[in-house]
Amino acid sequence: MSTEEKVASHYTHGSLETAILQNLSADGKDIDNLRIRDLAGVDEFHLGRHAATVDFARDLDLAAGLRLADIGSGLGGPARHFADSYGCIVSGIDLTEEFVQVANSLTARCGLADQVSFQQGSALALPFENAGFDRVTLIHVGMNIEDKARLFAEIRRILKPGGRFGLYEVMQMRDGTLPFPMPWAMELETSFVRSPDVYRGLLEEAGFVVELEQDRSALAIRLAHEARAKAAAGGARDQNLRTLMGPRAGERSGNVNMSVEAGLLAPIEMIARAV
Repeated sequence: MSTEEKVASHYTHGSLETAILQNLSADGKDIDNLRIRDLAGVDEFHLGRHAATVDFARDLDLAAGLRLADIGSGLGGPARHFADSYGCIVSGIDLTEEFVQVANSLTARCGLADQVSFQQGSALALPFENAGFDRVTLIHVGMNIEDKARLFAEIRRILKPGGRFGLYEVMQMRDGTLPFPMPWAMELETSFVRSPDVYRGLLEEAGFVVELEQDRSALAIRLAHEARAKAAAGGARDQNLRTLMGPRAGERSGNVNMSVEAGLLAPIEMIARAV
C-alpha cells in the first residue's frame, strides 16, 4: 500500500455523512436546509477551528470572483467560508473519496454548490490547468505529505504570477519525539512534520516569496483550555470529533494539544506570493 493509500485509509470512516447528519439532527438542525453556522464544530478540525479560518481568510486578501484552490479540502468548512463570506469560486481537492462525497453533499445542503465543488485527487499531481487560480490554500495537510518540494511546485504551477498561496500547517519548533497517535497519523510512518525553516526554504525554491508568517499557538491553546474547562464543568463532549477520529479521538487531540503547549509543535500560518 502506498503512502497516499495509507493516508486515505486513515481518514476513511465508512458512514461519515450519516453520522454527521445524525449529530446535526440531534442538535435540532434542519439537515435539508443547512446554514454555514450550523456546521460549526463539524467541518473544521484544524487547530484554532473556525476562528483560525476567519483570520487566515482575511490575511489572504480574498475578494468576490477570485478563483481559489483548496488543497486537502477535507469536509469543506474553510472552502465554504471563502465562498460564503467573500464570494470566491472554490475548487477543493482531497485524497479521501469519502471526504469529497461528504464535502459536496454538505455544500449542496448549504446552497453553495454553484460556488464550491470538490473532487478526489492527489496534491502531488493536481488536476488543474497552469496559472488557473488567484489563490491556493493548504490547511493542516503537509503533515501527511513527505515530498513537499513537489507539492509546492504543483501549487506554483496552478497559481497565476502574483497570486497568493496561504498555508496553515502544524510545524515542529524544536527537537523532540512526537507522541502518537496524532489527529493526522496513528504512527510515525505517515507523519511528515517539518520546521518553519524547511517550509520557507522549499517555498523559495518553488518560486514563492513569504510575505507573512505567524505562530497561532496562543489561539489553539486558549481554545483547548476552554474545551477542557467545559468538559470539567459537565458540558457535552465533542461528538463530532469522536465521529471523525474514532474512539481514540481524545487521546489524539490531547497529544497534539500537549505538544503545542510544550512548544514542540505549533500551528504556523504563512502567506506567500508567486513570483
